[in-house]
Amino acid sequence: MAPILIVFGPLVGSVIAGLFQRFIGDRAAMTLTTGLLILSALLSAWTFYDVIFAENARTIPLATWMSIGDFQATWALRLDPLSAVMLVVVTSVSSLVHVYSWGYMSDDPHRARFFSYLSLFTFAMLMLVTADDFLQLFFGWEGVGLASYLLIGFWYKKKSANDAAIKAFVTNRVGDFGFALGIMAVFAIFGSISFDAVFNDVEGMAALTWSFLGMEFNAIELVAFLLFIGAMGKSAQFFLHVWLPDAMEGPTPVSALIHAATMVTAGVFLVCRCYPLFEAAPAASAFVTVIGATTALFAATVGLAQNDIKRVIAYSTCSQLGYMFFAAGLGLYSAAMFHLFTHAFFKALLFLGAGSVIHGLHHEQDMRKMGGTYKALPLTWMLMIIGTLALTGVGIPVLGWGFAGFFSKDMIIEEAFMMGQEGLPFGMAAFWVGVIAAGLTSFYSWRLIFMTFHGKFRGEKEVIDHAHESPRVMMIPLVLLAIGAVFAGAAFKDQFVGRHAFTFWEDSLPAGPYAEGNYGEYYARSQAGEAMDDHGAAAADTYADEAHEGDHGAPSEAASHGEDAAHGAEEDHGEGEHHGHHPPDWVLWTPLTVTIIGFVLAWIFYIRFAGFGARLASREGPLHRFLLNKWYFDEIYNFIFVRGARALGDLFWKIGDMRIIDGFGPNGFAASAMAAARRLSKAQSGYLYHYAFVMLIGVVALTLWAMMGAGGE
Repeated sequence: MAPILIVFGPLVGSVIAGLFQRFIGDRAAMTLTTGLLILSALLSAWTFYDVIFAENARTIPLATWMSIGDFQATWALRLDPLSAVMLVVVTSVSSLVHVYSWGYMSDDPHRARFFSYLSLFTFAMLMLVTADDFLQLFFGWEGVGLASYLLIGFWYKKKSANDAAIKAFVTNRVGDFGFALGIMAVFAIFGSISFDAVFNDVEGMAALTWSFLGMEFNAIELVAFLLFIGAMGKSAQFFLHVWLPDAMEGPTPVSALIHAATMVTAGVFLVCRCYPLFEAAPAASAFVTVIGATTALFAATVGLAQNDIKRVIAYSTCSQLGYMFFAAGLGLYSAAMFHLFTHAFFKALLFLGAGSVIHGLHHEQDMRKMGGTYKALPLTWMLMIIGTLALTGVGIPVLGWGFAGFFSKDMIIEEAFMMGQEGLPFGMAAFWVGVIAAGLTSFYSWRLIFMTFHGKFRGEKEVIDHAHESPRVMMIPLVLLAIGAVFAGAAFKDQFVGRHAFTFWEDSLPAGPYAEGNYGEYYARSQAGEAMDDHGAAAADTYADEAHEGDHGAPSEAASHGEDAAHGAEEDHGEGEHHGHHPPDWVLWTPLTVTIIGFVLAWIFYIRFAGFGARLASREGPLHRFLLNKWYFDEIYNFIFVRGARALGDLFWKIGDMRIIDGFGPNGFAASAMAAARRLSKAQSGYLYHYAFVMLIGVVALTLWAMMGAGGE
């Protein structure tokens, strides 16, 4: 019953608030939707415990959706560790966004409609993450696309908001076309769209090829590639990223929900859910790595020059999604999900914190018109700094202490290095891109803090005189998110990517090469002589290395047991070459080093030599224009697709339709016939002697023809 309430509770709230607002009023609609989301969040926490710690993973069938020959599609709720994690992320962030919106949208005349859309958005995402087959996944996929369109364009009287909503909708249709083709290909190959049926049969279909235009394609590679095209659209990856910054035209709570828990996380979830397909498709996985790394670097560079506070954070989201994707492309699926999990807390914190700044400064979003606001907004300032420390991944490698992003982002960077060392394509390139992007992230994140809260106020005096802290209903969600931004990484590292990862993820996701595993379980199994799978051998071997060295290089009293377990694993599998993923010390310290460099440079540009950054920007050099204009992607797409489509339309309309079709048709033969008919109609005078004269002419003509014919014979 609890899972059904989790998923369908937000839908009930959305329907009632949207259709019956005039009967129940705004306050009742807001109370109902918020209450049902909080209930979903609490039940999601219980389900998380039940599925993972009570090991009660299950699938709950609801109804048969389609049954056409061999095509079977059912409504079902798949509850496994992967979906349980997503339930917690989606409902917790969404419930806090609902609470926050009570204050942020307090003056909006359409509050009930806004809360209805928020709940609809959440329902669609919950359907997506609990899907048991590709069709239900596609239903949720399109649902979040619809809800994002409604929310980005919520202020529909604002042209820029309407344009942004259409841009998001159209761009996502490009990705969704690839996703739909991928689902069709899945059914064509496997004869089913059920996850279990497809994933269990991947190995048997690994050698299948398809011929097209004289070329041979591996079927699994093609499916993985098409599915990732859909992920590129939803998660705003390079080439299909253009909609994400413009989505900032919607209300700030929408930005937080899209960027932290729904929509953009759907693509990462898709790749992780379909990991058996991607593991059998090395070329597609390499493509995922390249696109993810490129996105991480691209978005980080663009974030350096943006002046809208929300757009800076939006490009930060784009960059962090790049980290998640190149991790998944390298086979680090659990690390990608770990970063998705921690990212939800600090990114929601940063967006809602930006909303608090905008609310306190009377809807000002341009950082060039801010500065010196920390005295008027002290709590928002402190919470934004916490979010920035989490985003930039501040932590001490030796001590194992840090903010949430330190544990998840640094894990991805370090393991990308190890994958590169093992010869995985683009692993080393992804490592260096991750390092460079980390430095750029630190610079633009602290640039945001310094331009917004420090120095002199650069806007109108009336604005700073009336600046105020946000109401309590907006600050409580920020405080709760800040707690997650500080502690979520340390609290869940062992479960997501550490010693308990094997039991945490079970069969829903590979624990990863960095997971220590549950030593007690593997040691007992090795002692009992039971066969251990590859993960088990790796875990025991890893444990032996770490147990031998201890946490700080000192011998551990469990070393001998760890070595026994490792040797047991080697004897079972003949493996001894895997000695755990332990990157060199310089790799561990590199992310922190570039983070500090980014902070120092931002401090020099915007605090020590205040105004230097503004003077540099005012010169409008080619590099600054290039970054400010987002690598000119909008202009390129406008020239190729918008103007190109218009030119093609003009060609078909003015040449094809008007000149050819109309020229030969209505304006050609038809027009000539009509003109001739008009001339002949003039002979219809109505006078009898005119008709007699015409008849006489006809008789004369007929007689002449007869005579000429007779003469010819």
